[in-house]
This record gives sequence, structure tokens and C-alpha cells, in this order.
Amino acid sequence: MSAQPSTPDEHVLTAHCPEAYGLVSAVASNLTSQGCDIFDVKHFSDRHDDRFFIRCHTISAPGTVTTESLIEGFRPVAQEHDMRFRLVDARKKTRVLVMVSKISHCLADLLHRAHVGSLPVEIVAVVSNHTDLRPLVDFYGVPFHHVPVTRDTKPQAEAELLRLVAAHNTELVVLARYMQILSDELTRELAGRCINIHHSFLPSFKGAKPYHQAYERGVKMVGATAHYVTPDLDEGPIIAQAVIPVNHAHTPADLVAVGSDAEAQTLSRAVKWHAEGRVVVSGNRTIVLA
Repeated sequence: MSAQPSTPDEHVLTAHCPEAYGLVSAVASNLTSQGCDIFDVKHFSDRHDDRFFIRCHTISAPGTVTTESLIEGFRPVAQEHDMRFRLVDARKKTRVLVMVSKISHCLADLLHRAHVGSLPVEIVAVVSNHTDLRPLVDFYGVPFHHVPVTRDTKPQAEAELLRLVAAHNTELVVLARYMQILSDELTRELAGRCINIHHSFLPSFKGAKPYHQAYERGVKMVGATAHYVTPDLDEGPIIAQAVIPVNHAHTPADLVAVGSDAEAQTLSRAVKWHAEGRVVVSGNRTIVLA
């Protein structure tokens, strides 16, 4: 019986730096000289801000390179071009902690996609300020942590959240309709590694009850926005958005119903892009190399 062919090693490099001539060549030449074949590449030159962004997905013969050796081998290019970069094993799943209150559709979508393998993440825990969704989480065999929040206990609750983030070696926190406003201190602690889903097409209808705000304005479309969390409520860098046409016949309850699918799909898409190293924050914008 012939031996099965070995699975190649895969890595993803995401980098950005000031614009200059020859950057694509410099990156590609370095990776190929280290024994990598470039399987997929996306790059973008922002002429407004004079910045360059690139994502390379590489494959290499099993055992010929390591993540550490690639990082060390790439440092001279990064130093020469004042480049910030992230290089990881493409097959390593991102460790995600999900926060939720009582509304289930975004959480259910994330759990299902992670379970069937369509999201490159491992959901390591779910934290909620209520217990309503514990049976759903238990069904998927994911640890569930009940952390109640009141105005008086919010500092202690956020301290417990940070303890859980560390205890589960969390790489990304996802707010899947978590109906609490995080403190400025917590948002700064989680900067660049916390994604929220807001149920409107931001920057329209920030804050509470956006579908009711949309109804009062008589809008002809509603939407969903996944963005990184910052101290400014619902104003963080936008990763993904979706819109759905509506009309005058839709009640606020109708808008909530039709928006649910958009919320779940938009959040899952943003989480996938983040986990795959496709998102780079540039000021209050994101560059999505998808």
C-alpha cells in the first residue's frame, strides 16, 4: 500500500507599511526564498493615506519551515520598510469567546458554523448576563459562564470577564447581541480583538432600538454592521455590513424579524475575515483583503 501524501504546511502573512516601490516583490521574494509557495495574495495601495497593505497565504513542504522561522526570516523586510506584520499558521483556529444576552440568532449561527467547520474558529466559552441561552450552549458542549451585570456590580463583572478571557487564552471576543455597554477601560483593554454586531446600517441609528428608530424615520432599507469595539459607542472601524429592502408596511417587529438574518450573516462574515487575517485597521477604517 502506497503512503498517503503529506499535507503541506500553510501560513498567512498580513502586513502594512508606508507605500513604496517594489513592496509586492520584496514580500514575495522573501517568502519564496524561505521555501514557501504563494497560494493566494491580496494587496491594496491606499493613495489617500499613502499606505500599502498585503495578505499572503503560503504553502510549503511539510517540516521545511516553522512559523517562528518564517517570522525571523521576514524581519529584515519588515525593518527595511517600517512594516507591521502578523504571520501565523493558517490551520490554527482562532480562540473566540462569545458574549450574549437573551437574543439567540447570532450566537446560534456562530456555534453552528464553528461546529461544522465553516468558520476557522474554536468557540472556547460563552459569557452571558442571563441564563436563558445556557441550553443552546450546552448542546454544543461549550463552557457557559453566567456573569450578571448591574449598575453597582459592573466593575466586578468586567473584571470577571477579563479573568475569563485570560483563562480561556482568548484571541477574539465577539459581542453577539450582548446588550450591555462596555466601559471605556474594557474597550481599550480589548482594542483590536473585540467585534460587535449592531442591528443597523451604521452610522445611522446608533444606540438602543435602532429598528424602532428606523421605523420612525420611514426608511426603505434596514441593515446590520459588524465593527471593532472602541470607547465611542457604535463608532468603531467597520468590518462588514449588509442591507435589506423594506417598505412602509413593515412594523418595528417586522423590521426586527427581517434584520435577524442580516445580523447573523454579517457577524459571521466579519469573524471569518478577522480569523483569516484579512482585516487591517487603518485609522477608523478597515482594509479587508478578501
